[in-house]
Amino acid sequence: MTNKKLKVLMAASEASPFAKVGGLADVVGSLPLALEKLGVDARVILPLYGSVNRRQFNLKVAAKNIEVVSAGKKEKVNVWQAKLKGARSIFYFIESRRFAPKEIYSAKNDNELAKKFLFFSLAVLEVLPVIKFQPDIIHCHDFHTALIAGLLKARKSKIKTIYTIHNLSYQGSSSPLILQEANLSAGSLTSLQRDAQDGEINFMVQGILNSDAVTTVSKTYAKEIAAPSSGENLEKVIALRKVYGILNGLDTKIFNPATDKLIVRNYSVKNLRSKQDNKKALQKKLGFAIDDNIPVVGMVTRLTCQKGFSLFNDQLLRLPMQLIILGTGFKKYEEDLGRLAGKYPDKFKFANYFDLQLAQQIYAGSDIFLMPSRFEPCGLGQMIAMRYGAIPVVRATGGLDDTVNSKVGFKFKDFSTDALIKTLQKAIKVFDNKKKRKQLQQNCMQQDFSWDKSAKEYLALYKKLLSS
Repeated sequence: MTNKKLKVLMAASEASPFAKVGGLADVVGSLPLALEKLGVDARVILPLYGSVNRRQFNLKVAAKNIEVVSAGKKEKVNVWQAKLKGARSIFYFIESRRFAPKEIYSAKNDNELAKKFLFFSLAVLEVLPVIKFQPDIIHCHDFHTALIAGLLKARKSKIKTIYTIHNLSYQGSSSPLILQEANLSAGSLTSLQRDAQDGEINFMVQGILNSDAVTTVSKTYAKEIAAPSSGENLEKVIALRKVYGILNGLDTKIFNPATDKLIVRNYSVKNLRSKQDNKKALQKKLGFAIDDNIPVVGMVTRLTCQKGFSLFNDQLLRLPMQLIILGTGFKKYEEDLGRLAGKYPDKFKFANYFDLQLAQQIYAGSDIFLMPSRFEPCGLGQMIAMRYGAIPVVRATGGLDDTVNSKVGFKFKDFSTDALIKTLQKAIKVFDNKKKRKQLQQNCMQQDFSWDKSAKEYLALYKKLLSS
């Protein structure tokens, strides 16, 4: 490879701060900025949803009336662009009636959702010549952009592709008829022919088979998804590829208790006393008894089966703690947690909504942070919690296993209520020992979860691809 500036385009369904549902947005919003510091011309492209605030982010038109052919019909899209304050990386937004709803994953059914993002993948390739950006690599994230690798292959393009699996559970399956949307057939690629044999086209499978490199978001998760127990029925496909595990990072400027404007009192590892002010304020806000001697246990999460809520019961709520859970999700878990909160009003508060300020106040005010996940590809919650001096209690899976050790917190292996309770009891016992508690908190806050290391790993992989 020559000394010319490496050009990378990230294609994804969401990117913070423009459009966010989960951790995918945090990664796509932060990684390009870290790569920029390493001399990479890293840009991002995503749909222009109705929820994106064009005025707030100063979006400007980059190109108009670009033709995209889908299912034999021509459709015109516009491209907008923006930059984040203090950064050079450009974020592009494809404007189409298909992306007009405010909800990122708005669709009548799974097939319509697949069509929506297949159209986005087609549009990405059509707008590149118009915006005059020729990437060396297109970095695709999750199933929403997985077919870009196959589309490039069908067009015999020389652009390299990397495909990152953020969560193997969401695969994007549809009828083979969907290929007509991309002007393809099952015979267009060997991977499509093979995939269509079971009567479905799996976007995740196509990304894995057609990309030049496959990554996922932690080393442990890379190993786990190769096994039948965690492979989500794709372990045989995954076995065909080398999967690189590169841990996600944090935007340490945003998640910084010393400067965070959303918490009650700023503090640092050298001034942990002020963390107690945040705890007291959180207890007061939630209607808990204000008591330094009771541990506040926090969770900020989506309510899905992945997150371990099937382990919650009356026995857990009888532990000497004050528990706060902030999140929304499946109705069953919302109802179950609502019942428990009603039964234990002095010990458990359930905030069944999303509130960014409350989320930050939970990180800052909690003594212990809980993530008993059934599986967790990477997890950002435990990293954020440690930045704020909240001791993590996690299940040893995926990125949780990679980031939590005995010097910073507690973890358990068996996915059972008994294992969770025993481990939480250990954490509460350490909480009661002020000296040990402070040491763990300091260890937590001294961990480096910035993007610096991970961005260098991605850069090394990019260079390896381009030199092969």
